[in-house]
Amino acid sequence: MDKDFLKKFVNIKRETKAMINIDPLQAGGKLTDEARQALVEWGDGFSVCDFCPGRLEGIKKPPIYDFVHQALPDFIGADVVHLTHGAREGKFLIMHALAQPNDFIIIDKSAHYTTYVAAERAGLKIKVVENSGYPEFKINVDDYEKAINEIQNEGKGKIALLVLTYPDGNYGNLPDAKKLATISQKYKIPFLLNTAYAVGRMPINMNETGADFIVASGHKSMASSGPIGFVGMKKEWDEVLFKKSQYFAKKEVGILGCVSRGTAIMTLMASFPSVVERIKEWPKQVEKAQWFSRQLEKQGLKQLGEKPHNHDLMFFEAEKLYEISKTHKGGAFFLYKELKKNNIWGIKPGLTKNFKLSTFAANKEELQKVVDVFASLLD
Repeated sequence: MDKDFLKKFVNIKRETKAMINIDPLQAGGKLTDEARQALVEWGDGFSVCDFCPGRLEGIKKPPIYDFVHQALPDFIGADVVHLTHGAREGKFLIMHALAQPNDFIIIDKSAHYTTYVAAERAGLKIKVVENSGYPEFKINVDDYEKAINEIQNEGKGKIALLVLTYPDGNYGNLPDAKKLATISQKYKIPFLLNTAYAVGRMPINMNETGADFIVASGHKSMASSGPIGFVGMKKEWDEVLFKKSQYFAKKEVGILGCVSRGTAIMTLMASFPSVVERIKEWPKQVEKAQWFSRQLEKQGLKQLGEKPHNHDLMFFEAEKLYEISKTHKGGAFFLYKELKKNNIWGIKPGLTKNFKLSTFAANKEELQKVVDVFASLLD
């Protein structure tokens, strides 16, 4: 193979590394210094498995066993926690274990696309609870009960699972999860809470919420290199989801024996003490997000979703920027280029009329710069 061609795969620089990062996908996954050290220390393939007794979660050196069986359950208020490759894998694992093909799941309109494809892969039917539409796009969890009654009264089939996104990945809305838990208990239907943008950013307790399951994302919200996540659950579901192989007694069928066998788990553990501390600052994160929203709205942008907003992830409508893009030499890419020129990263190339962002990783001074750049573009 040509050596010049092969050179393109080495010494690859990440040009956005030092920028002010307002990308919702990356804001909660920024590594701590300790995680960066772990990334190098444990980067060799399968080095995590030096002392594996047959299961990743059974490794005591490094202390993966203590992390999975004590630290994480205590952190999220779950009876049991198991590692996955991410929230999407957790959702599929639960659906596949609980449901039969053509069973129903009921999900919120604002659900992540992976909720849909996980259900498709499991061969399930999907009933969607609509949101309130423009401009708030709120989910009224009472509508889940209406959906349950519609399916049951019309004899359409079995309902295997209720799924709620908390918050959703578009607008950052936080629906009433506790109320949905009471509905799930009333109808004896298991309840899954997708917290890919919650656990690691904000305080959340699965048992206090009343959910049967919670899925979390390490690379989105827990300062991990990923891909990694985990499933928290009530004890009664452990053997249902993680039944052992009939051929290999220590291996669990649902996760194909093992998950995240490398730096993902090590960075997740290394960042964990900092993550535990940072969720204590969540009220300040909300205050910062609300301040930022007010500043952009003063300039004529419109924040969609719940108000006052209670999460760092936000969605903005920007008609003025869209009008500018029609005549600007940069066209639809002018906003992306101007932000990049000012050392700001996170709004997707080609978006001007509407876009989402996160204030989580940026401090007040950095966000003031973002506000000032928007002001200069709109002047």
